[in-house]
Amino acid sequence: MALDARVGEITERIRARSRDSRARYLERVAAQVEKRPTRSKLGCANLAHGFAACGPEAKARLAAGETPNIGIVTAYNDMLSAHRPYERYPALIRAEAERLGATAQVAGGVPAMCDGVTQGEAGMELSLFSRDVIAMATGVALSHQMFDGALMLGICDKIVPGLVIGSLAFGHLPVIFVPSGPMTTGISNGEKNRVRQLYAEGKATKADLLESESKSYHGIGTCTFYGTANSNQMLMEFMGLHLPGASFVPPDTELRDALTRAAVARVLEIGSRGTSFTPIGEVLDERAFVDGIVGLMATGGSTNHTLHLVAMARAAGIALNWDDFADLSAITPLLVRAYPNGAADVNALHEAGGVPFVIRELLGAGLLHADARTVGGASLAEQTRTPSLDASGALVFAPAREASGDESVVRPIVRPFEAVGGLELLTGNLGRAVIKTSSVAPDRRIVEAPARVFDDQEAVQQAFRAGELTGDFVAVVRFQGPRANGMPELHKLTPPLGVLQDRGQKVALVTDGRMSGASGKVPAAIHLSPEAADGGPIARIRDGDRIRLDATTGRLDVLVDPAEWSSRQAATADLSASGWGAGRELFATFRNTVGSAEEGASSL
Repeated sequence: MALDARVGEITERIRARSRDSRARYLERVAAQVEKRPTRSKLGCANLAHGFAACGPEAKARLAAGETPNIGIVTAYNDMLSAHRPYERYPALIRAEAERLGATAQVAGGVPAMCDGVTQGEAGMELSLFSRDVIAMATGVALSHQMFDGALMLGICDKIVPGLVIGSLAFGHLPVIFVPSGPMTTGISNGEKNRVRQLYAEGKATKADLLESESKSYHGIGTCTFYGTANSNQMLMEFMGLHLPGASFVPPDTELRDALTRAAVARVLEIGSRGTSFTPIGEVLDERAFVDGIVGLMATGGSTNHTLHLVAMARAAGIALNWDDFADLSAITPLLVRAYPNGAADVNALHEAGGVPFVIRELLGAGLLHADARTVGGASLAEQTRTPSLDASGALVFAPAREASGDESVVRPIVRPFEAVGGLELLTGNLGRAVIKTSSVAPDRRIVEAPARVFDDQEAVQQAFRAGELTGDFVAVVRFQGPRANGMPELHKLTPPLGVLQDRGQKVALVTDGRMSGASGKVPAAIHLSPEAADGGPIARIRDGDRIRLDATTGRLDVLVDPAEWSSRQAATADLSASGWGAGRELFATFRNTVGSAEEGASSL
């Protein structure tokens, strides 16, 4: 199928906008490619330091300089469920590399923090900035110039974007991302959310809540809802950095281990000494980012990627903006219903056909670039294959299934859940924001109501507990942007606002903060830019101002007399409490230099 003309136009628009910056980036990549392999140019003392800790055989291979060496960058820790499986990956990778006549070394580790642990706590104000720390840590790991290619071991919210950004600083290296997979299904996400709302209403105890949460988050692997972590995996597959079908294979299974070993073989094939040299700086071009956005829209993925994809693209010299997201959303049908925009989890999505099925459907409609490069092959068509083990235990790939295994979870493109994608851009006299519409019922996508203004999410919860949030209203939660306090997720707003909406009140949220991949049934205009700390219009809203959020027309406005509105002074807030505690004092430079949400909220 030929590329849809509208997708082609948007891609060309991005390419034209990025022409100079992309050309400069590719020049740097080409200059580094000319210098390969860098290890052979190291001084003897440098090289000796580089392999001093290796075993005799690996040391001999590295000393001879004739065989490839794989760098491993890992986000392993044994506290977080998604990263716990990575403990055994380096040994598996080294063994496979040695079997194939190569070597592999852990180049370095990167931090991996969990928003689920830090929700509503001071540590959440470090979360978004951790992405840039991870990028820098990746740069430190690869700076030793010992490697012909790299494998990235990371899976969750900020970790994958940070690893991508760091990898792109070494755009001359072939890089493959190696996931760990989702945990097995626990209680349903709907049941988990029901207990959360009961607890918010005082109808469930803390013991009840902990029991429910523990049945949901109960083992190794990513959380099973379709939030940022699992949206990351979808993106890596759509953008060509995963082996086909790798995203949602469970951890610690024979198939997962086979895919990890296959990643070793493939990174050697596409490495600087291999037969199919494929550096990451060339894989992640304008086509790859457009394909990623289309995948995000078709699956109703995480709103966090309206930040992360922009930041990743900038690292490759590509300029994305939210108009690109909106225009692609308008032409991309929604093919997936997974929580929070449906009842199913990612295991059900995987069983119903998973990412290969969705890619095949979108390719067939011309909504993806069939000629985009991938680490697995010459074109995106390679990503429509599904892995399995044959009778002998060997890894094999078969074409994606012809029909969805469950149309309540995944639909063919001829019968989408909705004609447009799951994310929308809102513009108006309050600025620019994004909203996840795929999880909001159609009759709740327009809210016009008086504002209730708060400067943090705890104040909203206090008002809820005091019974003060009566009638229809728009909760305005400001001073939550990147410059104010690191743009924390405001997950604790979901249960109380959901309770009020279920009671029949018309409720919406407007904030310069984040709601992440779990943005739910309450309409939420998030990432509002300019933010309050920069004097954005949100800082001029007062209690009682009428606000209209209309996700059907893409508008977000405060309905105040223009003369009065223009005469108002922006409110200020004392943000000093966000300057210390839980390590926040270490991140002052990030808060002072970070860009806007639409620029990717990056300090790099």
